[in-house]
Amino acid sequence: MKKINLKFSFKDTYEKLQSNVWGILAFYVSALIIMAAIAFTVYFVNIKKPEKVLVPNVQGKKLEDALIEMQVKELYPKINMRYSDTPGDEGTILEQSPKAGAIVKGYSRVSLVVSRGVIVDKIDEYIGMNIDELKLKLQTLFAGQTRPLIVLAEPQYKPDASEAGTIIEQDPPAGTSISEPVTVTLIVSRGPNYDNTKVPNLIGQSVNDLLQTITRSKLVFDITAHKSDDSEKPGTVVSQQQFDSEYVPNYTRISVEMAMPSKPIEDNIYGILTETLANYPYPVPMKLEAVPYEGESYTILSFNHPGGNLTIPYAVPKGTTLVLSVVDKVVAKTTVN
Repeated sequence: MKKINLKFSFKDTYEKLQSNVWGILAFYVSALIIMAAIAFTVYFVNIKKPEKVLVPNVQGKKLEDALIEMQVKELYPKINMRYSDTPGDEGTILEQSPKAGAIVKGYSRVSLVVSRGVIVDKIDEYIGMNIDELKLKLQTLFAGQTRPLIVLAEPQYKPDASEAGTIIEQDPPAGTSISEPVTVTLIVSRGPNYDNTKVPNLIGQSVNDLLQTITRSKLVFDITAHKSDDSEKPGTVVSQQQFDSEYVPNYTRISVEMAMPSKPIEDNIYGILTETLANYPYPVPMKLEAVPYEGESYTILSFNHPGGNLTIPYAVPKGTTLVLSVVDKVVAKTTVN
């Protein structure tokens, strides 16, 4: 019987494995690269590009309905809120971009402008407010609105003990609901002008004296002037209008004549500032300031006046600019030469 040799050599086996290690590594690296290439190919082959969709028309619809339509189209909303001027449209789509009918890729964003409703929904309490403050408030409140919800009718004015310009009645009353633009009618105080004023004696008053009288009095002075003659003192009042009564209603006009020097006195030029203003429903605060050619400005006169023809005497150095303001707004500038 033939004998089989089963002798095993660990040394020979190790040397064979060591000689084939690089081949084994190369095999595994190649296999990994092939598998990765197959995986990437399968991934990109299976990715679908977003389909193009038609943007639906959601303008004028409620937000929840618009969102459902956009979800069906696989579109995403970008929402902006804005006040509107139409009562009852809160939550309604006012604008959309892109417009309805546009073709866009799926999963695109569509900008929606949603109504927050109207700014106000009822009439506030205006009694006791100043008419000018209310006008400014409403102008600010409805800035940018094409159709303001509250419109003021031309106010009616009547004498009242409250301060001039104060709202004393309104229609509709406070708390009235607003469902559409409404016109508000106001009755406004002219101020306590029912009082009478005593007519002062102006004869002989200088320019400065007359300016002080204008400041204190509730009369309107219509002042004219002529060059003084030898019998008249330059720069003084020489005549005034006479009335049948010692008292006249507030802001009655009174004619006054002054005799003015023909040349400067102590470097001051004399004259009458004359302006034509709007007729105001009640006397408003006015101010006349002097801005010298050199030096600091100063106030010549602060007073109330109902508008129309305005005359103020002055005695200022040559080159002085006279600045007239009505309710703190400059309305006229004149330089004295």
